[in-house]
Amino acid sequence: MTESGKPILYSYFRSSCSWRVRIALALKSIDYETMPINLIKDGGQQFSQEFQALNPMKQVPALKIDGITISQSLAIIEYLEETRPTPQLLPQDPKKRAHVRMISDLIAGGIQPLQNLSVLKQVGQENQLTWAQKAINSGFNALEQILQSTAGKYCVGDEVSMADLCLVPQVANADRFEVDLTPYPTISRINKTLLDLEAFQVSHPCQQPDTPPELRT
Repeated sequence: MTESGKPILYSYFRSSCSWRVRIALALKSIDYETMPINLIKDGGQQFSQEFQALNPMKQVPALKIDGITISQSLAIIEYLEETRPTPQLLPQDPKKRAHVRMISDLIAGGIQPLQNLSVLKQVGQENQLTWAQKAINSGFNALEQILQSTAGKYCVGDEVSMADLCLVPQVANADRFEVDLTPYPTISRINKTLLDLEAFQVSHPCQQPDTPPELRT
């Protein structure tokens, strides 16, 4: 927490994991300060000793709040949900709650890590685009099928949930890696609907304190 008592979010504008948390903070109207961690500059500021002391995994996001530091985006969102439960991001109904967690884990554990910067560095510059597209398409094939049975207006029914916080940043990654979204009409529809919501707009990578001028909109 800062001297003003605000939580501090260690974030990178383009990080999809950071974006998930920024959406949650916006939806819950939690005022916070951003501490940018540039994943590219200086060989990656996440590798500094100072940041490694905050998060030994050397990844963003990390959130200082209520006297503790939490890393891992879904753990942060669940903590916010448990301590600041309005609006709800996890449904009361156990079955719907399970669906939200299933979709969130599918994206956060089964798609995003496979096309993350640290993995792409290992496959070689010439293979990065193909690798990322394959990882995203594989996950989206499964996700599209699941959403056809769980979705209403959003990923699970008609209320915004943690699953939606994972979906939008992942679709942005798909766009960045030039994935054809035509085979995924449910994903595309939900994403478009969510991007109309203010919380998803103010948390967008093009609106962050560390967004480069040429990428601001």
